[in-house]
Amino acid sequence: MSIDFRALRRRFPVLERKTYLNSGSYCALADSVRDAFNAYMDERLAVGANWDLWVMKNEAVRSAMAQVLRVTPGEVAVTASASAGINALASALDFSGPRRKVIVSDFEFPTNAQIWHAQERRGAAVVHVPPAVDGYIPLENFARLIDDRTQLVAVTQVCFRNGARLDIAGITRLAHERGARVMVDCYQAVGAMTVDAKALGVDFAVGGMLKYLLGTAGIGFLYVRSGLIRELVPSHTGWFAQEDIAAMDITANRPSPSARRFEAGTPPVVNCYAAEAGLKIILDAGTDAIEERVRALTRRCMDGLAAIGWPAVTPADDARRGPMVAIPSRDAAGLFQRLLEEDIVTSFRNDNLRATVHFYNSDEDIDRFVTAMAAHRLRFGPRP
Repeated sequence: MSIDFRALRRRFPVLERKTYLNSGSYCALADSVRDAFNAYMDERLAVGANWDLWVMKNEAVRSAMAQVLRVTPGEVAVTASASAGINALASALDFSGPRRKVIVSDFEFPTNAQIWHAQERRGAAVVHVPPAVDGYIPLENFARLIDDRTQLVAVTQVCFRNGARLDIAGITRLAHERGARVMVDCYQAVGAMTVDAKALGVDFAVGGMLKYLLGTAGIGFLYVRSGLIRELVPSHTGWFAQEDIAAMDITANRPSPSARRFEAGTPPVVNCYAAEAGLKIILDAGTDAIEERVRALTRRCMDGLAAIGWPAVTPADDARRGPMVAIPSRDAAGLFQRLLEEDIVTSFRNDNLRATVHFYNSDEDIDRFVTAMAAHRLRFGPRP
């Protein structure tokens, strides 16, 4: 089935006024997500508290997120953030035995590395995998560090600074061969790319709804492979993590038999409304079709930048690139501001401007961005 992406684009009002290349920070707002926020407000004004509906919304998000990841709903925890999911997982791991190592990469978003470094007080030994000379982290760099003392490899799928996409399936095979488990942070990928947790073979996956999943901040997810759920008991818990939420039992911790045991307190109710609406758009379009479109748009962007003599630092290889194109600049903050004044919305990290693409972007968006970059190359281009 052919997807009418131009029709879908019309559902994002900001695109009528802005060239919006900032989905890797915060997605454009869809009409149905706006309507979902309003539906929550209407419900609050008309009914007050409607717990039965709110719990159903939480379960709807769980089910939709499971479809996106191509897993079962029982393997998905709905969390307040990616950080909350990682913290819950960390609290269930034991670092007192021989497998004390946690492998992270130098491509990580701060949360993923910081939480594992926080486990050093509990006995964890955190080891970083550095990039090669070309700036990418190949599989052999992981192979040198993953060993029989490694408990977990916690690694990003797409780097938030340069858009590089790591070989998650290869890393997972290597880790499993050596008895380690893998957690992938797919925040900068899921929604713009197909993230099939079963096909990748990962044991855990975390992310959130405010970027390519088209929802809002304050809600995320944790996937836990079914065979691991019962052996992992988080100490980071709460009443929605219990086997029977309605029991209100204060005598013991009785965790849910499903991944819900990695949840905590009251669900982020209003955020569930928005997340459900955003996930529906992703599922209706299909992640395979979205990934194909995003790949073509990032290719067009990289080719255009190369043609003006300002190449990106993002890998050119499709297999090593996510939905982000990162461009080096001597003044990334200044370039960001100048583009913003021209109604081109991007972001920046370190010395790189980031243009992050979603299916609602168009060839015209890319061409306008490249034209603007050409005009600013002399002032804001990379350092000599």
